[in-house]
Amino acid sequence: MANDPTLILVIIAAIPVALAAFARKSLMSRYSRACQFPSALTGAAAARAILDSAGLQSVAIERIPGELSDHYDPRAKVLRLSENSYNGRNLAAVGVAAHEAGHALQDAQHYRPMLIRQAAVPLASFGSNSAMLFMALGAGANIKPLLLAGVACFACVAFLQIINLPVEYNASARAKRQLESLGFVQGEDLSVVKTMLGAAALTYVAAMLQTVVQLLYLAVRAMGASNKRR
Repeated sequence: MANDPTLILVIIAAIPVALAAFARKSLMSRYSRACQFPSALTGAAAARAILDSAGLQSVAIERIPGELSDHYDPRAKVLRLSENSYNGRNLAAVGVAAHEAGHALQDAQHYRPMLIRQAAVPLASFGSNSAMLFMALGAGANIKPLLLAGVACFACVAFLQIINLPVEYNASARAKRQLESLGFVQGEDLSVVKTMLGAAALTYVAAMLQTVVQLLYLAVRAMGASNKRR
């Protein structure tokens, strides 16, 4: 086990995930303190303006507790922003709110990768909860079909992470275009928002890489256990 190369890869893959998450949080904190937005526009106001400009007056905006808990709910058609993003009058708040509004635009325009992601969420949830159980039962009882079922379940999780990348990158691209076209962010401020959204996107890239490497590890372990039976 100590010399298992796939296990070493899994451990190494966790490093960029932690670094990306730390970079995102640090940038958010830095811009929230130092880069005050030059107008009275809050994150909620920026999101409202973006939604209204796309004819999405029916999409509500709600304030929710938590840090970096911002998200768009495509089922309820509600954009939910954390306290900092909702009331913040800074580049961080406006950038995050615009990104989430970008998801609402994707939903309204039936952006195909987002539709695929929505369909994949229940499978990934089941896979996340079942993969380790199947793997543990399969390894304990030395039953190959259970091991392969565990790998297949975790593959659903990996698929969700992969399809999540174009969805998140596209939402950030939409956010940048809307902020610039509506005149909310310009010049150096636009560069700051682009850097912040890019750092956030790195979190998804790192998480995807880690999940794929974990899938590879589970597949190799399953095949190794299968070969030992022969």
